[in-house]
Amino acid sequence: MEADRAVHLCLVGILAHGHVLFEDVPGVGKTRLAQAIAACLGAPFQRVQFTPDVLPSDLTGTNVFMPATGDFRFHAGPIFAAVVLADEINRAAPRTQSALLEAMEERQVTVDGVTRQLPSPFLVLATQNPIELEGTFPLPEAQLDRFLLRVTLGYPTLDGERDMLRRVGRRESAPDMLARIRPVPLPDGGIAALAERVRDVHVSDDVTDYLLRLVRATRVNQDVRLGASPRAAVAWYGAAQAHAALAGRDHVVPDDVKGLGPALLGHRLILTTDAQLHGASADAVAAGILEQERVPVEEGAAGQ
Repeated sequence: MEADRAVHLCLVGILAHGHVLFEDVPGVGKTRLAQAIAACLGAPFQRVQFTPDVLPSDLTGTNVFMPATGDFRFHAGPIFAAVVLADEINRAAPRTQSALLEAMEERQVTVDGVTRQLPSPFLVLATQNPIELEGTFPLPEAQLDRFLLRVTLGYPTLDGERDMLRRVGRRESAPDMLARIRPVPLPDGGIAALAERVRDVHVSDDVTDYLLRLVRATRVNQDVRLGASPRAAVAWYGAAQAHAALAGRDHVVPDDVKGLGPALLGHRLILTTDAQLHGASADAVAAGILEQERVPVEEGAAGQ
């Protein structure tokens, strides 16, 4: 995936209030991209480097006894930030991964029976390496479903990699380049206000039906054991609105829906054992569904 496409999908996720999973081989810039996005937003940022010994309390925070006052005081964990980089999330133990579930879905955490709201906006940018399996714990389906989009970066273009080497020759380090990033000017209300405007983007009945046909097609496909959930349909709807808004339109067209399919469907489909034994992949099955389903060109045009 081209870097520009990856950045565009991240913007879709931000405007749709959705979390983004960066999945790719080491060294292609997953962490740097997440850091750059946080710098552009100018929002409170925390990075959590996940390892098997990271505990849920290391993420959510804990109550600490204060001898001077004789009571407990809550010390917030790194989850209480607008942008949280969950680096190598698949290295965290299942208990720690599950601590993210409530935060990602409800925008809140519960510690010692007390529920605390997270900041708004709240965005999790997670990274994982799909080729290293030793010392990792696969993300459960319930958590994968809470990621709006899965983004792969791929290798840079020749010109991009040449420019990177030139920067190294000029002794420009990655931290120096990140420090030069200035927050993007935002309207009153910030990201939350922009996300609210995205909700006003019109989605015609024909486009809505097209989206639902795609979702339901994943549930009856012979290679799929578990298809896209209703949560996926809601997420796809909001992402399509954000995609249209970024294109400068006040309405969603079928291409907005179809274009997001590869990043939105692949990590949500669970294939049958027989399909896996025959070498099928969830991404390939999703691509096939997107190609087979009729695109409502005329209806979409009429709905504009």
